[in-house]
Amino acid sequence: MAIVRLSTPLRKFSEGKPEINTEGSTLKEVLANIDSKIPGFLEKVVENDEIKQFINIYINNEDVRLGEGLSTALGESDVVSILPAVSGG
Repeated sequence: MAIVRLSTPLRKFSEGKPEINTEGSTLKEVLANIDSKIPGFLEKVVENDEIKQFINIYINNEDVRLGEGLSTALGESDVVSILPAVSGG
């Protein structure tokens, strides 16, 4: 079971909880499983089968964009962190 850590802006989808435990052998499956329990979650992080431009996803502190993206394989003890990009001046 993967642990998915949500940044504060995304916690509105998890009733304020900072983490969600869910099943899935790939990042795409994990996100789909979350969306099945929390409808609308997937559209906040994925568009056209790609991670949205201003969303950063890390598995064990490794940026998934530098690897296999949504196809990244997950083990039972992996930690997924989802962080919207922050900008401003």
